[in-house]
Amino acid sequence: MLYAILCYHDEDFVGSWSKDQDEAVMKKLAVVQDKLTQQGRLGPVARLLPTTAAATLRKEDPPLVLDGPYAETKEQLLGFYIVDCKNLDEALDVARDLGSANPGGAYEVRPVGVFRPGGNLT
Repeated sequence: MLYAILCYHDEDFVGSWSKDQDEAVMKKLAVVQDKLTQQGRLGPVARLLPTTAAATLRKEDPPLVLDGPYAETKEQLLGFYIVDCKNLDEALDVARDLGSANPGGAYEVRPVGVFRPGGNLT
């Protein structure tokens, strides 16, 4: 089953890291990513650009486009992983490995339903 591991952190805190600090964290995360890749379990990975580059489409009549993220929060969605795991416990183990490589923040782990053409959800 596919799981999304959503990475939340204080965007200002992460943005304050020096280039060396950021590279050190990314290097530690790469170790986890390489392990998952070798096991054939790693799907797409994305590091999102800052919320200052975001826009939100509010479903009003007429629709309204706003600058920035949908909600004001202390932690922002900074990226995500898609990982193939046997069950939630295994996905949480992956999140723990990522968490040990990346200081602070939180990981939300959710099963992913994949929509296939023709209306099939798997």
